[in-house]
Amino acid sequence: MESPVFEEFEPASDCDCPGCVHWRRVLPYSPAGRAAGHPAARRPLVVATATAAALRGGAIPAVAAPSPSPAPGTTGLPGDSADQGQETPQGPQGPLYGPGGQAAPLAAPAQIRAITRAEIIRRARKWVTEKVPYRTNAYWSDGYRQDCSGYVSMAWNLPRNEWTGSLASYAEKISRSELQPGDMLLFHNAADPVEGSHVVLFGGWSDPERTSYLACELAPPHARARTTPYAYWTNSSRCVPYRYKGVTASTAGSVPAAVPRRTPFPGASHFGPGAVNAYVTELGRTLSGRGGARFYAVGPGPRRTEADRRATRAFQQAQGRRGPAADGLPGPVTRGLLVTGRGQDIPRHTKSGASASAGPAPSAPPPGAAQAPASHGVPGYPGRAAFRPGAENAYVTRLGRQLVRKGFGRHYTTGPGPRWTEADRRNVEDFQRAQGWRGGAADGHPGPETWRRLFL
Repeated sequence: MESPVFEEFEPASDCDCPGCVHWRRVLPYSPAGRAAGHPAARRPLVVATATAAALRGGAIPAVAAPSPSPAPGTTGLPGDSADQGQETPQGPQGPLYGPGGQAAPLAAPAQIRAITRAEIIRRARKWVTEKVPYRTNAYWSDGYRQDCSGYVSMAWNLPRNEWTGSLASYAEKISRSELQPGDMLLFHNAADPVEGSHVVLFGGWSDPERTSYLACELAPPHARARTTPYAYWTNSSRCVPYRYKGVTASTAGSVPAAVPRRTPFPGASHFGPGAVNAYVTELGRTLSGRGGARFYAVGPGPRRTEADRRATRAFQQAQGRRGPAADGLPGPVTRGLLVTGRGQDIPRHTKSGASASAGPAPSAPPPGAAQAPASHGVPGYPGRAAFRPGAENAYVTRLGRQLVRKGFGRHYTTGPGPRWTEADRRNVEDFQRAQGWRGGAADGHPGPETWRRLFL
């Protein structure tokens, strides 16, 4: 039986054919419209109707039940291919240096070795510094497998390579409030380990509100430390914090973030109109945590916006400043209060009349585009021009955040933000593939049907 075909297109605004008239009523509105929306120029996309086994290529079955560990000498995970857009997340439980290496027998009880937090962080930082490449079937010079679970095995100095299904035997569950550098955040999908199983090391909170942290991990293309929303970009609600049973008391170290929280004032030019840099992001995130989140409809991000100015002005007013002293431009004193957690937070009702109940300030749509109205509960589709290479607008941020919420944010190392990047395209491609689309149908460029499904 042939697979049914659907078409992802924007109905032409000036076409009176029944098809375009119908789809203009039911699809999220695109203010731009385009001639290609006419049936003669539509691009067909195939909807997959095969079973899960067929989506995986049909040759290798999916893991259907929990298993204590993969079979020695194999990955224990379903096969994958570049066309399917999947990655084997980890190798099996096994000895150091691989099947030919020497280690305690796999049947032996887990050996707990004492280690300080500072030593865990030192070991974790070493792979980050060396940018150890991600390879599920390769082993670094110290004998540990070059994947997410091998990375944690290495940092904890375990006697062998573990996988996400066995790491918990070395640790005990803790609460979010108990997390310290060197602990781990683990998601093991026992029913289907290839679907999202992952583990990272906790490197320390990156903001006073503890909404994001520094995740130390080995993921494509190499070991890295990046600021990450708690608990993770994907499967956040299923990530569990653990503490290694052998950790001993010591001063906890941490891996420094890209912008240290206590850095010298970089200069007023870094916060001028239109400035784009990491200091603007740091300032915006800190302002959000100090009561200024209501000023941001999207972001904060690296580009200085009116939302940043208004939030800064509200913080300055909270310190009792008025007139030119509360101009919304951060100087050394304002920034110093913010990054050290001192001073008064922005109150719910500011002197300027802003209220938390009033909601965030509206953000402007992309230049030249009208505000796209919602349709059938789905936010209005803004048109393909909003997602062209180099585009920068609020719709890109909105798309990225929804991708993260849906569990398709693994390619983001920072953000998501207002500038369209290759990470956005790859995450959209993953989402399209999850719908069963292949080939040109999964090109990573969101059309109306991709947008509709993403926001349903």
